[in-house]
Amino acid sequence: MNFWQELPKPLIVVAPMADVTDAAFRRMIAKYSAHTRKDGTIGGPDVMWTEFVAADGLMRATPEGRQKLLADLWYGEAERPIVAQLFSSNEEYMEKAARLAVELGFDGIDLNMGCPSNTIERQGCGAAMIKDPAKARAVIRAAVRGAGDLPVSVKTRIGYNKNEIETWVPEILAENPAVLTIHARTRKEMSKVPAQWEKIKRVVEIRDELSSDTLIIGNGDVLSLVDAQVKVTASGADGVMLGRAIFGNPWLFHPENDLSTVTIEERLRVMVEHTKLFEELLHFKNFATMKKHYKAYVNGFDGAAQLRAKLMEQNTAAEIEAVVHSFLTNAPQRA
Repeated sequence: MNFWQELPKPLIVVAPMADVTDAAFRRMIAKYSAHTRKDGTIGGPDVMWTEFVAADGLMRATPEGRQKLLADLWYGEAERPIVAQLFSSNEEYMEKAARLAVELGFDGIDLNMGCPSNTIERQGCGAAMIKDPAKARAVIRAAVRGAGDLPVSVKTRIGYNKNEIETWVPEILAENPAVLTIHARTRKEMSKVPAQWEKIKRVVEIRDELSSDTLIIGNGDVLSLVDAQVKVTASGADGVMLGRAIFGNPWLFHPENDLSTVTIEERLRVMVEHTKLFEELLHFKNFATMKKHYKAYVNGFDGAAQLRAKLMEQNTAAEIEAVVHSFLTNAPQRA
């Protein structure tokens, strides 16, 4: 079933970010962005993605290595609809990995064709797919074969070294993915220049010219729910994907809460909760992965720099909790 067509528009979704939107952080987003809509349903982000996972690794790794990769595909029911993001340039592995995603109970499968990492590109994956449309289309078809009834989507960029949407986008749309998410920068630009949302508008026009049913989601420099609505209106996209704005802000998808309304005490309490959950669910991962969140949680208030420096010296959830407790106890007026 293509759940995408059942969701109200515009879609507001969580970006897949390696070592950021892991199972622990997604659970925090699901909890703190939850709210009751006027129709009585529970709101939050419309869709969540996993971190991207190597289909090749899932198929070729040792049992121990495979278990570590599978950890990036852990999810809880509160995160639904949840999409597994995969990457590969090997059709056989992609088909088998898609089939595994079905077995794991995911709602959809997304193919990463935009990651600019040199390591990923050396495998012919990520943004390297933009340079080989025939291979990209073959990989999409392989994923569709493995996905069965699950919808397959694609996330990519507007081009490799230059804007290529006039040629690249029609190649992807020819495979009729359920959704096409476009990061409004080229691979060469990385995130060093402002996202070019006028290009998203053109992608929507191309979709319409081709009479495609594929939904278009724009990505890049979306700062808030209000900004998301502005960009949807200007571009005509079916939805918006938020990435960096999520850092330190699991309340982001709640229409009445943002960092300006959350007290410092609450922000730090949630940071500790996030740390404990990371340690519980992902204890085999390097604790440094969790530390990248502290800069986002701990900023914009008196004493933040000193507290952040102290947090960076700790290596367990208990130590983090003790540091935060000391900070709040000794400076209660800041909370």
